[in-house]
Amino acid sequence: MSAYVVMLRERVTNPAELALYASSARAARAGHEVTPLVGYGAIETLEGAPFDGVLIHRFPSVEDARAWYESPAYQAALPHRRAGADYRVFIVEGVDDTQAR
Repeated sequence: MSAYVVMLRERVTNPAELALYASSARAARAGHEVTPLVGYGAIETLEGAPFDGVLIHRFPSVEDARAWYESPAYQAALPHRRAGADYRVFIVEGVDDTQAR
């Protein structure tokens, strides 16, 4: 069953660090089956506090998503994200195709 990594950026605190993160995080996708679905496009907040940005990546499974997140390449990028912005990040399991019908 597919899984999604959702990154909700609350605010940017250091644009230079965030730029370093962006370049190294893109490179960290190599070797992982990841499909970018949402990448910081326009947001229309309907309820709750607004976010500065949203990123969603699809993976074949929760295990694949976790393997990407825990990979040495992504872990090397992670300190730049944490230094550059405040985020909420989670993995959520998708809906099985048979459930959607």
